[in-house]
Amino acid sequence: PWMVPLLHDDLETLRLIYERLDGILLAGGVDVDPALYGESPHPLLGNIDPARDAVELALTRWALEDGKPLLGVCRGFQILNVARGGSLHQDLGAQLAGSIRHDYFPNAGYERDHLAHEVDIRPDTRLARLFEAPRIAVNSMHHQGVKVLGHDLVPSATAPDGLIEAVELPGDDFALGVQWHPETLDRRDPRTIRLFQALTEAAVRYAGR
Repeated sequence: PWMVPLLHDDLETLRLIYERLDGILLAGGVDVDPALYGESPHPLLGNIDPARDAVELALTRWALEDGKPLLGVCRGFQILNVARGGSLHQDLGAQLAGSIRHDYFPNAGYERDHLAHEVDIRPDTRLARLFEAPRIAVNSMHHQGVKVLGHDLVPSATAPDGLIEAVELPGDDFALGVQWHPETLDRRDPRTIRLFQALTEAAVRYAGR
């Protein structure tokens, strides 16, 4: 594994690092800057990190162009959507009518593996093949979410309020994003490890091209 530095002001070096990678994992974190999808900040927008936005968007776009395996988790899922021209609700409670609660943050007293709600998995998707189930329970630590779906992305899971909770690109290339945090759910649901196994296996295949 390689922790990629925030070389937003040195894309030439960032590209050289990218070329050494066989797959990309985009982790969770702070809010995505709404300027990236043409909106002004909402009063409930949280902290943003423009340098991280720039680096992760560059890595995502390069990976999608090259067919390099990509897995996005929470913020990484949102970055994938924005990279494909989509947009986000800056605060679900304020902007999505009928929204259930999604912000079960540890700093509010919840464990990171707290199962907040279920998601329905769309049949005939990569996600359905990985979990082999029509519905799973997930944790939830976000207050932003997909507003307009990015180009060519397939919604592969939805929350009870209709919010898209997973997306993927169709075809053989591995490009998948989930809104929840599977990295903390391996004891709750051992099937979640299949997401990371699938990324690793796709990276091995990519390296062997």
